[in-house]
Amino acid sequence: MSPHEHSAERPCLSRRAFLLSGGTAVTVTLLDGPLNRAFGQGAALKRASYPARRIGRISQLAVDRPVPFQYPWKDAYSANMLVKLGVPAGGGVGPARDVVAFSTLCTHMGGPLAGQYRGQHKVVGPCPLHLTTFDLTKHGMVVSGQATETLAQVVLEARGDEIWATGVMGLIYGYHSNLAGRA
Repeated sequence: MSPHEHSAERPCLSRRAFLLSGGTAVTVTLLDGPLNRAFGQGAALKRASYPARRIGRISQLAVDRPVPFQYPWKDAYSANMLVKLGVPAGGGVGPARDVVAFSTLCTHMGGPLAGQYRGQHKVVGPCPLHLTTFDLTKHGMVVSGQATETLAQVVLEARGDEIWATGVMGLIYGYHSNLAGRA
C-alpha cells in the first residue's frame, strides 16, 4: 500500500483530506475562541506602562526624519526612534495621527535598526543580521524576514505640542518580560 492510500488501520487524515473536510474552519474557530487564552496573544498585543517621559515636540519633527531617544530606561536595550511618517499610522499621535515611536532593535536577534528607516515605504529595515523589515504604519508588523514578533512600539501621548512616552507595546528585545526591570 502506498503512503497516500488510506486503510482501516490508519485513522489519520492526509493534509489534503483535512483541508477539504473543513478542518481549517475548525482550527480558526478554536484559535479565535476560548483556546485563544491558552495559546496566548503574543507580546505584540501586551502593553507595559512606565513613568511618562517627554521625548519631543511635534512642531520640531520633520516628515521621515527619525529622532533617537532612550525609553523606558537608559540602557542598550532601550534604544528607540521617534518619527513623523506623514501618513496616519497605528498608534500614531498628533493632528495627523502620524507620529510614532519604535524600538531600534530587531525582535529576532537584536540586530541594529537605527539608520535603516525607509521613508518612501514607511518601514524600518532590513535588519543587517537576517533582513527583517517592519511596517511602521501597522504597529511595527513584520513585512519580511526571520522575526516572528512585531517591533516593540512605544506608546505615545500628545499633550499640546509635547510628545510623551507612557509605555511599550510588545516585548523589548533583551528582556524576558518588559516588567523584568533593568538587565
